[in-house]
Amino acid sequence: MRLISFVFLLLISFFSIAAYGLNSPNELLPNAQQEKRAEQIGAQLRCLVCQNESIEDSNAELAKDLRKVVRQHIQAGESDKQIIQWMVDRYGNFIRLSPPFNFTTALLWLMPFLAFIIGCLSAFTTFRKMQKEPLPLNENEKKRLEKLMKES
Repeated sequence: MRLISFVFLLLISFFSIAAYGLNSPNELLPNAQQEKRAEQIGAQLRCLVCQNESIEDSNAELAKDLRKVVRQHIQAGESDKQIIQWMVDRYGNFIRLSPPFNFTTALLWLMPFLAFIIGCLSAFTTFRKMQKEPLPLNENEKKRLEKLMKES
């Protein structure tokens, strides 16, 4: 029983620590509503070091700095769009975890569908080739087959 409670407490502490990338309580804004906005904005922005985590989930120093910048912009009274646009202007669309659909990102968004269509077409043509009946034997092949049949 002790082992189960120890493992349970260990899991709870592990997941509670990993839930937020915030390293210290000083990063939190005093206003809960502003802090919630900061977390929502940070969840949309990619950590440029980790590249597969948001700045809210990352413990990288750059992510920490970006979290501070987001919170400074919120305290300055900027809107979510303004803050995200400031980040995009500075770091490009790569900073967004899900970039917008536009001409420059069209291939990025459409590539999975194109790959699926190409895969389906190649599977279809391969399957059709496999189902075709073999061509009939020509005269030389018939004679050779008869000769082989007689020998065996």
